[in-house]
Amino acid sequence: MKKFYTTTAIDYVNGAPHIGHAYEKILTDVIKRHFSQRTDDAYMLTGTDEHGIKIQKTSQEKGIEPKAFCDMNAQKFIDAWKLLDIDYSQFIRTTDDYHKKTVQKIFKKLVEKGDIYKHSYKGLYCSGCEAFLSEKDLDEDGCCPNHKKKPEIVEEENYFFKLTKYKDAIISHIKQNPNFIVPAFRANEVLNQLENIEDISVSRVKNNVSWGIPVLDDDNQVIYVWIDALSNYITALGYDSENPSDKFKKYWPADVQVIGKDILKFHSIYWIAILMALELPLPKHILAHGWITIDETKMSKSLGNVVSPSSVMEAFDMKEPDALRYYMATAAPIGKDGNYSDNDFKEKVNAHLANSMGNLLNRTLSMLVKYFDGEIKEEFIVNSELFEDCKKTIEEVKHHFNYFEVAEASQKIVELVDKTNKYVTDNTPWTLAKEEKMTQCGEVLYTVLEIMCVVASLIYPYCPNIAQKMAKQLKYDINTKLDDIKTNNIKVGKLISKEEIVPVFLRLDSELADKGKK
Repeated sequence: MKKFYTTTAIDYVNGAPHIGHAYEKILTDVIKRHFSQRTDDAYMLTGTDEHGIKIQKTSQEKGIEPKAFCDMNAQKFIDAWKLLDIDYSQFIRTTDDYHKKTVQKIFKKLVEKGDIYKHSYKGLYCSGCEAFLSEKDLDEDGCCPNHKKKPEIVEEENYFFKLTKYKDAIISHIKQNPNFIVPAFRANEVLNQLENIEDISVSRVKNNVSWGIPVLDDDNQVIYVWIDALSNYITALGYDSENPSDKFKKYWPADVQVIGKDILKFHSIYWIAILMALELPLPKHILAHGWITIDETKMSKSLGNVVSPSSVMEAFDMKEPDALRYYMATAAPIGKDGNYSDNDFKEKVNAHLANSMGNLLNRTLSMLVKYFDGEIKEEFIVNSELFEDCKKTIEEVKHHFNYFEVAEASQKIVELVDKTNKYVTDNTPWTLAKEEKMTQCGEVLYTVLEIMCVVASLIYPYCPNIAQKMAKQLKYDINTKLDDIKTNNIKVGKLISKEEIVPVFLRLDSELADKGKK
């Protein structure tokens, strides 16, 4: 694998980031960090979507210029991802000059090709979705199912993209590439949507929507979200139909594009058709994740249950985001909905990160100091049977990540830690030391510490800070590629002193979740 390019959906800046936004970014970051352990060149793109009627209206209500409003809210997303240690390579804003200029060129190219045409249109428009809906898209009350509001009737002369021209090609691609849409069960949903697909509006009249990128040679129209927002995945890389940048040639096509299930249609149909029209390679995979509920209830401003990532970290007095990253990344099987609750968060991370993994490392190092003054002796050998299981776990984790099964991969890591804890319990190194069977005692401790090096590497994408603390105590290079992990990670000689042993993860205070903090 020469490179790995992954993208997230770009977030609409009409509000502040919440835990649903965080879920997607953490999920993508974990995927990116894992593949950075398998290639020297992993690249991750994220950013913000900053045009449209909602931004225009909200900024007017607040008495702020749209760009100033976008600047203020885009910074909230940048700050949130920094707080969560999201290791993105590039942050794109659709108000960036280079993006706007390239979008205008893309639009013009598709007009010249005949794939964009002007057409008068009357339809049902949902400002929440920023999309025209058909009658069959509405619920029994005639409302948008996502926003629970009746769409307004809009009549305009706009530019339309010939989506229907690419219908058969998209159907063929999905059927011939069963792993294109992840998880696979979403493919039928998309194929059903394709049955009644129509050409889509890709501009708005400037008098109705002024906050957008102007259409070249037609000042009465602004470019609509599908050409604007969706194109960010290639404009960020320096796409130019006449002279593409080296970065674009290096990274495109994307290896996986991570999005929410609610915008799968736009990415697996609209975006794919646009790429086909531009005669560009298609992304290898589109991963549609589920939603995050709060205490089994959908997040809603009216219910007052919208949770921000910063509020969780504050409530539990967390100095580092690893616990939240781990919990969110493992919140749901691939493509399914997940749930956040204070109690479950506390119990899960305490069980997995503190009681099981952290305690195993801490007590093993403490016994090494107690019985061997912190030294690895030359006569110590690794239990080959257990380490074979360890190497098998590496392959299982890699296999799950090949299919972007992040939660499923974490379970394999937990199973390895549990198996290693059982190995310690079964072999009782404290008894071996008491019986002066020091070589056997040393073998048990050395085997555990070698496995903990592997655990540090495997848990790194989820918990980068914890993994680095583990690696420091083990004197292990956390940058070791997964394919290069051997059994002799720990060298003979002094490994650690009593003063250097520090818990890598402290249990979350059991009282914090009961203090009414959210």
